Amino acid sequence: MKKIVVRFCGDSGDGMQLTGNMFAQLGAELGHEISTLPDFPAEIRAPQGTLGGVSGFQVELGSDVYTPGDKADVIVAMNAAALKVCTLGSHFNHPQAHFDEQFSLFHRNAIVIVDTDSLTDKDLEKAQYHTDNPFTELGIPETVQIVPVALTTLTKEALKDSEMDNKSVLKCRNMFALGLIYWLFDEPMEKAIHLLEDKFKKKPALIAPNTKVMVDGYNYGQNLALNIAQIHLEESGAKHQEPGRYTSIAGNKATAWGLIAAAEKAGKHLFLGSYPITPATDILHELAARKDMNVMAIQAEDEIAGVCTAIGAAFAGDLACTTTSGPGLSLKSEAIGLAVMAELPLVVVDVQRGGPSTGLPTKTEQTDLLQALYGRNGECPAVVLAASSSANCFDFAYEACKIALENMTPVILMTDTYLANGTALWRIPKLAELPKINPQSVPEELKGKYNPALRDERGVRYWAYPGMEGYEHRNIGLERDAQRGTISTNPENHEVMVKARLHKIAQIADRIPELKVQCNAASDTLLVGWGSTEGHLHAAADELNCALAQFNYICPLPKNTREVLSQYKRIVVCELNTGQFAAYLRTQFPELPIEQYNEIQGQPFAVERIVNYVKG
Repeated sequence: MKKIVVRFCGDSGDGMQLTGNMFAQLGAELGHEISTLPDFPAEIRAPQGTLGGVSGFQVELGSDVYTPGDKADVIVAMNAAALKVCTLGSHFNHPQAHFDEQFSLFHRNAIVIVDTDSLTDKDLEKAQYHTDNPFTELGIPETVQIVPVALTTLTKEALKDSEMDNKSVLKCRNMFALGLIYWLFDEPMEKAIHLLEDKFKKKPALIAPNTKVMVDGYNYGQNLALNIAQIHLEESGAKHQEPGRYTSIAGNKATAWGLIAAAEKAGKHLFLGSYPITPATDILHELAARKDMNVMAIQAEDEIAGVCTAIGAAFAGDLACTTTSGPGLSLKSEAIGLAVMAELPLVVVDVQRGGPSTGLPTKTEQTDLLQALYGRNGECPAVVLAASSSANCFDFAYEACKIALENMTPVILMTDTYLANGTALWRIPKLAELPKINPQSVPEELKGKYNPALRDERGVRYWAYPGMEGYEHRNIGLERDAQRGTISTNPENHEVMVKARLHKIAQIADRIPELKVQCNAASDTLLVGWGSTEGHLHAAADELNCALAQFNYICPLPKNTREVLSQYKRIVVCELNTGQFAAYLRTQFPELPIEQYNEIQGQPFAVERIVNYVKG
């Protein structure tokens, strides 16, 4: 096969995220392109075996992989609840629902591996079944290959001579399932074992039992010659990509590494002031562990304190960052306005999630865009960027730092839950390959004559900070005189300063890449997206044989945006909200015939639904 979709599904305590990540990482190390979708509940721990506690991890791997896949070709269901959720999809709570490929999470010709030990009467009752035959009750068609495996019994048998207690033994079931999947895909076990040893290197006591169970799972498939054919993936196009070191990376880790790389390139200390919030917290964790890279990370007492410490670090001459999600961005808005008024470099990473309020904290949305663009008092312009894959979170975190340092402005980088927790194949760059970063340092000739109102030919003010003799100054949140930098309430001066701050953002368009059209540029139809929807829209555009324009630079927009959009008779803006980017484009280009396709379900797009909408 050219590519395939696998979904691991079980209870929140069954280790599905670990299992899926290990399978995906081995695929990446073997040269396959990957895209993953971790999907877990927001509850700390729902009752074991219930529908509300089902956790899933889906991965597509092979070549020409753009998304984690609409539906799975192979399912691993660790219990009755997982089987029900995967079969009925979003309709799992409907008592009369049956298998319907429109809603199910797998195809009607899929392979479904299920733990028969977890289909007891008690398990079926907790998962709200009404009969003792879950396969018939769910209406699973005969074309689905059901592979019953006594995962629990086999795991206990594999570890019967160990000194582990029963609870610890049961936690290894996922490794038996993983070994079985490795057999199904004929993966090299020596590489899988090495990967497992690396995963558990901080808990060496777990290496031996998990290795044994995983190998037994592999041998179970091989020795019993299960009534399913092994799946072989074609040689991936990833093997023919640019030479270098590749790895599987999650968006949050890529973001953290992009910030570190930018600080190194700019010759600055990296300061992070943040407060933990799902799904952005992993960035804080990663940076807090990087003292060896001169990273200073502070877990502040709240969101406002986090951004204010970062603004203080920017005033002191550091590359300053703060990370958050939608609720935290709301709280940080006043302080971001201070950074705009003081014209200090600040990077704000917004990992979007379902809202409003606490909303859907573990699900994905693109609903913070208008907040990022306009959610501050006064005329308060800031740069807004959006990453479009888990891998290029690195690139746009780096780019956000570059723009902030070179233009003395806050930059808001938009990612989301899908990118943050998902993984992709990524080529590790060398520092020398990355673009230069030239912080807006104050020139020597201004020593003794410096004031914070002085600007270069682009309209960007100079950056001086405490400890620089001859550049002493005050920086304030009140409006300042355009010439002297002192406090000013003059009406005409205020208008001059408002326009100066707007111009400073607008001129950045001269140095960002122009908008490029992907897929069939000659088509009359153009799909338009921004941020994390790129993979799904690319797959849809390929199927529709139409054009695609994906935006990473939101404010300012690329200079050729009007030129590109005006070439198409039909412009369909697709986004995971009610139409925020479409509304923004209409304000910029009111003459264009912009229509929109929107979903707000806490999940990434399904390519099939985009295609069906465009076809009408």
